[in-house]
Amino acid sequence: MLESRIEGEGKPLVILHGFLGMSDNWKTLSGAYAKEGYEVHALDMRNHGRSFHSDEFDYSVMVQDVYEYCEGHNLDVIDLIGHSMGGKAAMFFVAQYPNKVNKLVVADIGVKYYQPHHQEILAGLTAVDFSKKPSRGNVEEILKGYIPDFGTRQFLMKSLYWKEKGQLAFRFNLDVFNKTTKSIGEALPDNVVYNGSVLFLRGDKSSYIRDRDFDGIKKHFPNAEIKDIKNAGHWLHAENPDDFLLESLAFFK
Repeated sequence: MLESRIEGEGKPLVILHGFLGMSDNWKTLSGAYAKEGYEVHALDMRNHGRSFHSDEFDYSVMVQDVYEYCEGHNLDVIDLIGHSMGGKAAMFFVAQYPNKVNKLVVADIGVKYYQPHHQEILAGLTAVDFSKKPSRGNVEEILKGYIPDFGTRQFLMKSLYWKEKGQLAFRFNLDVFNKTTKSIGEALPDNVVYNGSVLFLRGDKSSYIRDRDFDGIKKHFPNAEIKDIKNAGHWLHAENPDDFLLESLAFFK
C-alpha cells in the first residue's frame, strides 16, 4: 500500500502530488486543510517518496493504488486534489470510480496528451553518480548544469536523503522514470465523461492549460469550473498557497 502523511480529523481529503514530487511538498497546505476540518491523506505515489518501487508505472496502476489505499483506510467517499501527474491520475480515478469522489480539484494539468518534456531534468538527475558519494552541495552543482531554475532544483533536492551514513540517494525511482516518460503525458480517453463537481486551477504564468484547452476539459467534465491562481507558475500550490487554499476551500465548502 502507498505511504502517506495523515493529519487532522473530519471529512477525508486525499492529495496526489506531481511527477518527481512527494507528500512533503504539500506539508503547509495539508496542515491548513486539517485546521478546516479535514482528515488529510497526502499520498506518496508509487516510485515516489517513501512508497514502494515498481517497474509498472502508468495511470492504470496509479488509479488502483489510490483505490486500494482508500479501501485500506476505510475512506468511502473523498474529496480529491491532484497536481500535474497527480491531477491526471485523479481524472483517471474519477473516470473509473465516480462514486468514490465528492469533489475534485485538478491543479495545473489538462485532459490532453503532453509530449515528454522532462528530458533535461531527468538527464540532470541521471548525471549524479552516487557511487562517488557526493555531498548535497555536489549534487546541486551537477543539477545546476542541467536545470538553471533555482526553484525546480530545490523541489528536486527535497527527494534527496541519506540512504546510509555518507551515502545519499534519491527517493524516487529514476531508472523506471527514464523508461516510462511517455506514460506521464497520456491523454484522458475520448469516452470519459464525469458529471461531478470539478475545479481546474491553473497558474496564470503556466502554459500547461491554455485557453484553447477549455473546450476539451468541458467535453470530459461538463460541470467543471476553471480558475486562475495569480502570480503562480506550474507549482501554483507552492508559489501562491494562500490563493490556492482560498479557491479550493470555497469550492469544497
